[in-house]
Amino acid sequence: MGHLTVREASLADASRILEIYTPYILETTYTFEYEVPSLTEFEQRMARIMERFPWLVCEEEGRIVAYAYAGTYMSRAAYDWCADLSIYVEQQKRGQGIGLLLYRALFAVLKEMHIQNLYAVITEENQESVRFHEKLGFEIFAVYSKVGYKHGKWLDVIWMQAFLGEHSLPPEPVIWAPELPEGKVREMIRQSIEEHS
Repeated sequence: MGHLTVREASLADASRILEIYTPYILETTYTFEYEVPSLTEFEQRMARIMERFPWLVCEEEGRIVAYAYAGTYMSRAAYDWCADLSIYVEQQKRGQGIGLLLYRALFAVLKEMHIQNLYAVITEENQESVRFHEKLGFEIFAVYSKVGYKHGKWLDVIWMQAFLGEHSLPPEPVIWAPELPEGKVREMIRQSIEEHS
């Protein structure tokens, strides 16, 4: 494995990110999406998410091999301290520690934003992802039985949760990613990588 770096994504990365995501749509039940979105639609998704949350990519020797982002868990204001997570690693690069590197950097940024609760929604067939999240302190708190249909089968979905910190009263107001001081996301990524290297 070559040298890995983590950075914030930009819309210019959308095409490469979509390349990584496409096999998961077409070949697996790990996402319930049926059809590959157009590049324009995918760019719009990214832009919408980045209005509030960080979207990170991991590069190996300058080539994007994985990405992770946080998104809105629920739309009501009371849920602002929660984030719904997604991570995808190029299929032939899985199991090499790339996901851990990327998630830890994402968690560092989310903590700086004062996010408290992290959620992962995982298809029951994707036990590799369940174990990966357990390694990072996530616990299963719900299973939705036969909630999705894809590739000729009904599928269960597992909900997992982890806490980033203490639930103080009152909580610190959430600072959305674009509102963080200039360079803060880069700093948190750097610190996370140094702590775990």
